[in-house]
Amino acid sequence: MENKPEKIVYTAVAESTGGRSGRAVSTDPDISLDLRAPKAMGGPGDGTNPEQLFAMGYGACFQGALGLAAKEAGVSVKDSVVRTSVGIGPEGESFAISVLLEVYIPDLPIEQVEQLAKRTHQLCPYSKATRGNVPVEVSAVESL
Repeated sequence: MENKPEKIVYTAVAESTGGRSGRAVSTDPDISLDLRAPKAMGGPGDGTNPEQLFAMGYGACFQGALGLAAKEAGVSVKDSVVRTSVGIGPEGESFAISVLLEVYIPDLPIEQVEQLAKRTHQLCPYSKATRGNVPVEVSAVESL
């Protein structure tokens, strides 16, 4: 099943050149990053890599969706933290990724954090985009 927006309200545009040894540029606002493969993958590790960018984007999106889930549940998540780990490794002729989302919400019982994390995983656009294709583990944690 495809998750298609009813209406596009914003479109992010970026141009990338040179792959993992290149540059990525976005506009509105202007963001420009040098891309480098991490040392673990044989690169110099002195720049940003796509997995870091994906982890930041997924984490920010998940955090926003966590706010929606919290509103439904009538609780505050203002001090919450979402730690996103994106792994990459060989898969067939190429590579594949996996994701771990760790959700920390101080002052809430871990059971309630688990429920909110599960609900957030249903709401988050990045979770919808990866569902059925990328292994994503969502975990409630008592500390980071």
